[in-house]
Amino acid sequence: MQRVPITMEGFRRLEKELGDLKNERPAVIEAIKVAREEGDLRENAGYEAARDRQGMLEARIRYIEGRLATSQVIDLSTLSGDKVIFGATVEIEDSNSGEVKTWTLLGPDESEPSKGSISILSPVGQALLGKGEGDEITVDAPRGRISYEIVSIRFLGTQS
Repeated sequence: MQRVPITMEGFRRLEKELGDLKNERPAVIEAIKVAREEGDLRENAGYEAARDRQGMLEARIRYIEGRLATSQVIDLSTLSGDKVIFGATVEIEDSNSGEVKTWTLLGPDESEPSKGSISILSPVGQALLGKGEGDEITVDAPRGRISYEIVSIRFLGTQS
């Protein structure tokens, strides 16, 4: 079973979501019961909606339980080094346009590109792993191949 890295904050967020979803179960079960009492289930939109919600709820619960079981919690404050790894904040420059981007590499369940973090499993994340300052990477993107140069690598515990 492959371990998936996650920050303590990300782990706690998943635990909270799991608790919230489990607390929602009784209401969904009650909605199904009430809709079932209305009679013919073949044309009962309330019943169908409640069953759909139950299916999505149970699927998400199973997903989170599986993710928590395979998570490896990493304390970002203990990380350092000169290579890109989980938890590194990397500044990259587009070799063609000169556009500079800064990304923190996190796990797939806590990455938020709009907030400056990407998954280590994303194409850019995968290309960056193990590289150092000055290295170039090439990523296949919808707009074509993009080359980046790694400008800097920082870690939470070593940022100034």
